[in-house]
Amino acid sequence: MNDEFQIFSGTSNPLLAKGIADHLGMELSAIDLGKFSDGEISVKIQQNVRNSDLFIVQSTCSPVNDNLMELLLMIDAARRASAKSITVVIPYFGYARQDRKVEPRVPISSKVVANLLQTSGVKRVLTMDLHADQIQGFFDIPVDNLFGSLICVNYINSLNLDNLVVVSPDAGGVDRARYYSKRVHGGLAIVDKRRERANVSEVMNVIGDVKGKNCILVDDIIDTAGSISGAAKALIKNGANKVYCFAVHGIFSGKAFERLREAPFEEIIVTDTIPVNETGKLGNMRVLTVSNLFGEAIKRIYKGESISSLFIE
Repeated sequence: MNDEFQIFSGTSNPLLAKGIADHLGMELSAIDLGKFSDGEISVKIQQNVRNSDLFIVQSTCSPVNDNLMELLLMIDAARRASAKSITVVIPYFGYARQDRKVEPRVPISSKVVANLLQTSGVKRVLTMDLHADQIQGFFDIPVDNLFGSLICVNYINSLNLDNLVVVSPDAGGVDRARYYSKRVHGGLAIVDKRRERANVSEVMNVIGDVKGKNCILVDDIIDTAGSISGAAKALIKNGANKVYCFAVHGIFSGKAFERLREAPFEEIIVTDTIPVNETGKLGNMRVLTVSNLFGEAIKRIYKGESISSLFIE
């Protein structure tokens, strides 16, 4: 055990937390997590944390509210046990898509989560691929936002694909797709979705040359998989050779696995920021670990070294 800092894991993603600890040559610190018969969450730290720097690993994925509440209680337990500092490591930040008011009389939920974390006593947040960059501004404490692109680019390059085109599944993801295309030395295309009139299904127009190309759709999140599956079909219809997709966060809610199974993907690539349900996992799905990247970031935070230099080529 490294006595200088400690790593605790919540119940949302214990395998990723263990991978982070393994990268650092450490063991996860002991904590007892459970539920009372009425559903209330119980937390008890099993070892001394006085004057220790703590890193608590917890994705706020489904069940989002349980995982968020468990994280808040872990923070409170650590603070009351006289921890020196508490950094929360949130590989997937739940409520990030509710980052602004899109209609009257609705909350800005990601701001509420930021307030809860700060009030509970957190000194720093470490996360990955926030859905909206402005969420960093919801906090008055440091927020380090890592990028899964580093993992993806290395994997794509290992495939040695020729005639590669990076595709954004919608107009809003063009900057992301452009970033990837530069680093894999591929072309760029966009799938433009529009509904020409009411009660008519969406038409997907492909902007860019994909005929005879190997295409990789890139996004930050796959949730219900409707858009990305439709985009894959549009690419094949427009003459694409093979279609891959990559997303940092694989939520896979609703009919996601069913849609992905029917879509013409050569390979579906995600990271382990959210555990993939092994029961529904598809044969053409590959899960890349982000444990080493988070482990390196934790080490640099503790030592006061640069995080951004991880992504400078």
